[in-house]
Amino acid sequence: MTLLTVAGLHVRGPEGRDLVSDVSFTLGAGERLGLIGESGSGKSMTALAITGLTPPGLTVSGSVVFDTPGLDRGLDRIEVVGAGERRLTSLRGRLTSTVFQEPLTALDPLMRVGRQVAEPLRRRRGLRGRALHAAVTAALEEVRLADPERIARAYPHEISGGQRQRVAIAMALACDPALLIADEPTTALDVTVQADVLTLLDGLVEERGMALLFISHDLAVVSRIAERVIVLKDGVAVESGSVGEVVNAPRHPYTRELVGSARRLDGALDSAIDGAIDGRTP
Repeated sequence: MTLLTVAGLHVRGPEGRDLVSDVSFTLGAGERLGLIGESGSGKSMTALAITGLTPPGLTVSGSVVFDTPGLDRGLDRIEVVGAGERRLTSLRGRLTSTVFQEPLTALDPLMRVGRQVAEPLRRRRGLRGRALHAAVTAALEEVRLADPERIARAYPHEISGGQRQRVAIAMALACDPALLIADEPTTALDVTVQADVLTLLDGLVEERGMALLFISHDLAVVSRIAERVIVLKDGVAVESGSVGEVVNAPRHPYTRELVGSARRLDGALDSAIDGAIDGRTP
């Protein structure tokens, strides 16, 4: 079943420049799609257009349609482009949720973590009192946070970056969305924490049967978690295909450049590790 259909999506800035130009793709229920490109390639703007969250002053055209039988008062298709904010707000959370790059920007620094996780649970599921407290604890446990009671009492600045990102994931999943959008969710984390968060996301998406739109500039990261990939450059989709096709037989020069850079980095790391091992050998 197709969950999301994006057709001829354009996002234009106030000066008339196209930030996203004629992007089209589909995403099936439970499918994993990666958007990859350098900074300014239009990948995050594409995600914002999908959720109806583009900043004021930008013009969005084309079509972004969610096929949602039974989700919204019996309507089977929901068009995001041109929809009113009230309607979009009622659908966010139930239909799609986003995990952003820097959790500190998504979390209220003056509110305890537990209250922030509780808000979507209270709003969307109508939970109160002990049931709400239990749901908050369960949500923090699901994202593998040790001592969830302590985490719930903490303020965002009192926990680590990796813990904050796990809290942000718990909030995004609180309403059991059909689509999770992960926008550079590991970029602000150190390498070992990145691996843990990727493993967590991989498991949660599998367990819940959600669709995933994973956005990154890192081809190796996208290759690990996505099934298909779209390569964006200057707002244009220059190549798409399965991860294996794009990595092993890139067609566009820009994609070949990305793949080559990733392989050179891997080779440099392997050489550094081999050198360190040789240096320790008596």
